[in-house]
Amino acid sequence: MSGGGHNHDAHNEDFQLKDTNPLLGEQWPKGAAGLARPAVGGGIAGWLGMEKPSSTYDLVEQMFFLYVRVVKAKDLPPNPITGSPMDPYVEVKLGNYKGTTKHYDRRANPEWDQMFAFSKSRVQSNVLEVYLKDKEMIGRDDYVGKVVFDLAEVPTRVPPDSPLAPQWYRLEERRGEGGKVRGELMLAVWIGTQADEAFPEAWHSDAATVRGEGVASVRSKAYVSPKLWYIRVNVIEAQDVQPQSRGRAPEVFVKVQVGNQILKTSVVAAATLNPRWNEDLVFVVAEPFEEQLVLTVEDRVTPRKDDLLGRVALPLTLFEKRLDHRPFVQSRWFDLEKFGIGGAIEGETRRELRFASRVHVRACLEGAYHVMDESTMYISDTRPTARQLWKPSVGVLEVGILGAAGLQPMKNRDGRGTTDAYCVAKYGQKWVRTRTMLGTFSPTWNEQYSWEVFDPCTVITIGVFDNCHLGNGNGNGNGNNGGGGPPARDSRIGKIRIRLSTLETDRVYTHAYPLIVLQPSGVKKMGELRLAVRFTCLSLMNMVHLYTQPLLPRMHYLHPFTVTQLDALRYQAMGIVAARLGRAEPPLRREVVEYMLDVESHMWSMRRSKANFFRAVSLFSGSAAAARWFADVCHWKNVATTALVHILLLILVWYPELILPTVFLYMFMIGLWNYRRRPRHPPHMDTKMSWAEAVHPDELDEEFDTFPTSRQQDVVYMRYDRLRSVAGRIQTVVGDMATQGERLQSLLSWRDPRATCVFVIFCLITAVVLYVTPFRVVALVAGLYLLRHPRFRSRLPAVPSNFFRRLPSRADSML
Repeated sequence: MSGGGHNHDAHNEDFQLKDTNPLLGEQWPKGAAGLARPAVGGGIAGWLGMEKPSSTYDLVEQMFFLYVRVVKAKDLPPNPITGSPMDPYVEVKLGNYKGTTKHYDRRANPEWDQMFAFSKSRVQSNVLEVYLKDKEMIGRDDYVGKVVFDLAEVPTRVPPDSPLAPQWYRLEERRGEGGKVRGELMLAVWIGTQADEAFPEAWHSDAATVRGEGVASVRSKAYVSPKLWYIRVNVIEAQDVQPQSRGRAPEVFVKVQVGNQILKTSVVAAATLNPRWNEDLVFVVAEPFEEQLVLTVEDRVTPRKDDLLGRVALPLTLFEKRLDHRPFVQSRWFDLEKFGIGGAIEGETRRELRFASRVHVRACLEGAYHVMDESTMYISDTRPTARQLWKPSVGVLEVGILGAAGLQPMKNRDGRGTTDAYCVAKYGQKWVRTRTMLGTFSPTWNEQYSWEVFDPCTVITIGVFDNCHLGNGNGNGNGNNGGGGPPARDSRIGKIRIRLSTLETDRVYTHAYPLIVLQPSGVKKMGELRLAVRFTCLSLMNMVHLYTQPLLPRMHYLHPFTVTQLDALRYQAMGIVAARLGRAEPPLRREVVEYMLDVESHMWSMRRSKANFFRAVSLFSGSAAAARWFADVCHWKNVATTALVHILLLILVWYPELILPTVFLYMFMIGLWNYRRRPRHPPHMDTKMSWAEAVHPDELDEEFDTFPTSRQQDVVYMRYDRLRSVAGRIQTVVGDMATQGERLQSLLSWRDPRATCVFVIFCLITAVVLYVTPFRVVALVAGLYLLRHPRFRSRLPAVPSNFFRRLPSRADSML
């Protein structure tokens, strides 16, 4: 990358989507279970979506695992030294890999019920050994007894077969003489695939070095976003508000707080003791409701001092849930706990509580809105909060997360760069997280997940992260995972988005998506993510019908929020989702959730502003090309084309009823022509369109700056001046647009009496001429005049243009 952030053309292919040919469905046993994929048949059944789902797990490559389930033990011998019950635990060993259960203190009949999974691709032994050990005897003896399995004799289980029943196995003595010792182990051993129900919860040999709390953080998990509600609080009025300082009219406002969300009404200078507001305040809350709605009535004494006049805390379960805009919500009076002119104000330790003031409130939980917790550009769910209002699903989205390749080292461990990668996918309310693959730049997950689709015009987001919470120093390379340093954060490797409406139904897309991130040093490819994606339609009729419906629930249009409200509520919803998912086990951490939800997508970026500007320019490039073509026709650059346009003009003038059919037929033919060149793969991150390849380093540094800024003063001054220059050009363009509009208005406003008089007389003459002249003649004359030969044209501006440019605007009144 050069100093200005440019990439060489030779590297452009690194950012392209690549076709892959993984070995999918055909190598799975027939009937292998997994996540349901509806099979859509032909005829009326397929059209109406009446077919039943069929089970399949065919979007990933098959991986075999040796599963060992350690259930419990019984009749264990006592400790030979102390004579007390042993502290038993089990060690499962296969070649160089071994996993251990938790141990119990002094237990003769322990129960573990723990699962172990050994990848067959890394097996270096033909024998599985299960040891029963005593924690007190560590270092003095090997084990109490063992059970040995020959891998050639281990059965294979293929779902949907029932789980293999565990059996009791007698322990062999530790001397290896084949004798039996006291005690038995209940075990189940089988060979299965990642489709097995035991796969997500099992200890994996790939993560054998992880210990302690880190074990939970490497497992695959599915999460569900909390159910979010909007709560609308209409503060109507207060009654009997007594200011603490006598002799002045109170300036009263109401502050409403839910969790860390605080909103205030306007300040009312109360001539009486009954101020009135009638203002709506909207908050975001999540089930189960843990916060309270706290209302406080305060008096604005000075700009920096507010006196508390009364307070009331209300549980959210107190308010009704509204599913439509029609039901009238009953308002209620609530008594305020008022802190009188006693203990709290005069410095005493005791507060006097007296119930004198009241506040009048109308509040309800809005269930007919969709609570925005992600950017509207990449929305993955449009359903309202209340489940009663959900429509039937129209399809199923299945994603096979196969693996990644060419990942970059994200941290140092034992003096070398390494990456512990896992993948997170988010669609609708469901989040999934793959298991963590330790110490590899080409992880292989081969995990398949599915989602119900309620609207095809939605986006699935898939991100790849580096796990920095493995415990025992296996997290980040700086040791910040432990005691003294700042808390470790999972590093973002990259993410992709796939819009479902760009996918053909019932087709499997297998591609390697480039993981592209923008860093302070410039754009960088962090690797490739290999996916297999299939979007299955359950009912084509319902899906086509959705294209005629509003994108969001009807309440968003009947009682819309302002743009400022939506931005604030979206930010609060993101914080609630991140906090709730961070409390799961293992947690989906805040930095992961915020990256997936694009928390910073609305922050200022010079690069993004340029990209959006050139997107708008390219949008109008087709119209500009058409205008240039028509100008060439009018100037007879190509005589044959101009002659054909004259013939078309005569036909359309003589048969005006053909105009609209011709236009729509032309668009139909263009659509058919473009079908041959339709996109064959989903869209992906475009570095050129994003202006990531040509961005200036200082603009990148500004984009990655904190809010508020943490840069030096002279840098901030320079950026502010640059922003002023850009805003000045935008201001000039907006002013020119306003000037043209005001000139149009001034045609009939008599601001310029001579111009308006001329225009009014022209309108009268034109009306008379058009009244007595057939429309076909007028259209023909206008068309022939527009297409006249260049020898009949002047290089000077036309008369209408000269007249329009002379009209006055209100720019003369600007300071």
